[in-house]
Amino acid sequence: MARVIAALSGGVDSAVAAARAVEEGHEVTGIHLGLSRDPQAHRTGSRGCCSLEDANDARRVADHLGIPFYVWDFSELFLQKVIGNFLSEYARGRTPNPCLRCNETIKFAALCDRALSLGFDAVATGHYARLAARADGVIELHRGLDLAKDQSYVLGVLTQDQLRHSLFPLGDSRKDDIRAEARRRGIRVADKPDSFDICFIPDGDTAGYLHDKLGDRPGDITDESGTVLGHHLGIVGYTIGQRKGLHLGAPAPDGKPRYVVGVDPATDTVVVGGRESLRVQGLHCVDPLWCDQTPTGEFQATVQLRAHAKEVPASVRVVDDEVWISLDEPAFGIAPGQTAVVYDGTRVVGSATIDSTSRAASAPA
Repeated sequence: MARVIAALSGGVDSAVAAARAVEEGHEVTGIHLGLSRDPQAHRTGSRGCCSLEDANDARRVADHLGIPFYVWDFSELFLQKVIGNFLSEYARGRTPNPCLRCNETIKFAALCDRALSLGFDAVATGHYARLAARADGVIELHRGLDLAKDQSYVLGVLTQDQLRHSLFPLGDSRKDDIRAEARRRGIRVADKPDSFDICFIPDGDTAGYLHDKLGDRPGDITDESGTVLGHHLGIVGYTIGQRKGLHLGAPAPDGKPRYVVGVDPATDTVVVGGRESLRVQGLHCVDPLWCDQTPTGEFQATVQLRAHAKEVPASVRVVDDEVWISLDEPAFGIAPGQTAVVYDGTRVVGSATIDSTSRAASAPA
């Protein structure tokens, strides 16, 4: 039996994960992470999380399971590490993934560190991913059984030490079965909608949020030759691959859709072009995080570039703290700031932040 922290978000997945941990005989304590700076924040349907309703739902789940329950206030750290990173990356013309940063800095760093310091052995969450222990003692992170719900991509930032102290009780289950199990157990959030989008932007208006926080910085919208086609209030409202909301007033000469193909924070310029200009086959990545030992040299793998995107076969080369990825087939609309997660079959090798892209296969300079 282990002493386990069950991270209770207020949703059905974390509730069933906690119930299974209790059923396995662990000594379980429920913890809800207080991440919002507004304690009266509310959900909007399926949007948002970390609200007052979520905290109350988490408490009711703990009461139903008969386990202790506490709220740990990580709102200041969340503001600095997740929201602060989100704003600074967009101000640089990049496209960050706040869910990965939250897993890296909050859910599997700050939470795990505090749990271990208080004498707990592990943290259990409702993520759809699997762990496997190798003969040499290494803990491998694998995709969840339910590929439609697999969350290994957003867990690709976890280190070996964090994996050793993690439990994913839902890894071998499918979402429909989890909801059915919650109903059988009498858990009242069995049919609660899943949260999606960015939790701290519950209305889903990312551009509006960014303009509110970072202010307007007008600039030009140009084609790839530099011809001015229109104007904007700030580059923060645009990301690579964006098609809607350009408001150019006139179609492209060839009649085909235009996309954002470049964002230049130095000149506050947004560049638009055709879909072929979004073609990417080379990636230069930085700040790698490996789930096991650091790979060396060049190796074949598959790479996932967005949550729930399909894997792309690739050649991966690690040079010190840089990762060069040459995709076997092109991807489209990949932006600096996004995360590339490297797989060996179903096993997560690690991740790195995309620093730049190229239309040709990538190689070390």
